[in-house]
Amino acid sequence: MSEKLKVGILGATGMVGQRFISLLEDHPWFEVVTLAASSRSEGMRYEDAVEGRWKIEKPMPEAVKNIKVMNVNDVEKVASTVDFVFSAVDMTKEEIQAIEEEYAKTETPVVSNNSAHRWTKDVPMVIPEINCDQFEVIAAQKKRLGTERGFIAVKPNCSIQSYVPAIEAWKEFEPYECVITTYQAISGAGKDFNSWPEMVENIIPYIGGEEEKSEQEPLKIWGHVDMEKGEVIKAEEPKITCQCLRVPVLNGHTAAAFVKFRKKPTKEQLIEKLESYKGFPQEEDLPMAPKQFIKYFEEDNRPQVKADVNRDKGMGISIGRIREDSIYDYKFVGLSHNTIRGAAGGAILCAETLKAKGYITKK
Repeated sequence: MSEKLKVGILGATGMVGQRFISLLEDHPWFEVVTLAASSRSEGMRYEDAVEGRWKIEKPMPEAVKNIKVMNVNDVEKVASTVDFVFSAVDMTKEEIQAIEEEYAKTETPVVSNNSAHRWTKDVPMVIPEINCDQFEVIAAQKKRLGTERGFIAVKPNCSIQSYVPAIEAWKEFEPYECVITTYQAISGAGKDFNSWPEMVENIIPYIGGEEEKSEQEPLKIWGHVDMEKGEVIKAEEPKITCQCLRVPVLNGHTAAAFVKFRKKPTKEQLIEKLESYKGFPQEEDLPMAPKQFIKYFEEDNRPQVKADVNRDKGMGISIGRIREDSIYDYKFVGLSHNTIRGAAGGAILCAETLKAKGYITKK
C-alpha cells in the first residue's frame, strides 16, 4: 500500500467525486487517502456526509467510510496529505480556476474533471489515446506558475467522447466537416430520475454551453503544442456543428454524426481503422485502459445504451451504423459512458498516463 501514490479528491461528496471513489477502489497505483468538500461536510465521516446521497450503483467502498472530510478551501492542509489530487469541485468557473491553481502552487498536480481550465492556453486537455503528447505543454505551465512539480491537466467534455475517437481514427482520410447531434444522459447534469422526475418520458432540446464545447473542444484536442508560445494551438479542421439534447437515459451519451472526407474511404477501411486503433494507454496496458478502445458493431440496432454503455469497464467507445450518406460522405452512431469514460474514468486514465510519463511522482 505504501508504494501507491496518495490521492485526494476535491469535491468528494458530489456525483463525480463519488464516481472517482468507486473507480479508485483497489486501484493498483493510487490510494485514496483524503476527501475534501465544502465547509458543510467538514469534519464529518464520509459515510455520514453523503448519507442518502450515494448515487453510484456499487456500494460505497469500506476504505473511505470513516475518512473525515476536509475543507477543500484549506489548500495547504489538504495538499500536505497527498501526492496529487483529482478535482470535481462544484464552484463558479472563476473559483475553480483559482483553487486549482492554488493546489498546483503547493507542488500538487491537479487532474481536473472540471471545464474551468479547458481553454487555459498552457493547460493540456487530453483524451489519452489521442493527444497525450500535449502533456509537454506542462513545462510552460510550470514556468508560469513558478512550480517544480505542480500543474493542472484536464479531461475534455463528456459528450465529445462518443464521436471524436472515431474521427481521430479516420484522420488519414482527412475529415473536414461534421454535423453532430448528441443525446445526453441525465447523470451528465449530476442528476438521477429521483432528483429529476421531469426527465421521465421527456426530451429537453437544450443543454447550456454544451454545443459550443462540442464544436470547439475537439479542435484543441486535435491541435499542437507551440513551446515557443507555451500554449496549445487549436486545429482549424474538421469544422463541427452540433446540437445537444437531454434524453431520459441515466448513463450514456449517444451521438449521431455525419462526416465529409477529402480522401473518401470505403466502409471497410473505416471499420478497420476503428477496430485497430490503439493509443498510449493500450500500448502501456494502463489499469483503466480498455483493451479495445473502439469497437464496431455490425448489427443495425447497436450500439445501445443498455447493452453497450458499460463495455470494457465503461471505458470503451462503441460505434455502429456506418453507412454512406446522400449529402455527407458517411454517417455513424457513437456511444460512450459519460460519468466513467467521459468524467472520472477519463481523468483517472489521464493520471495514469501522467504517472507513466513521469509527470506525477511521490512527493
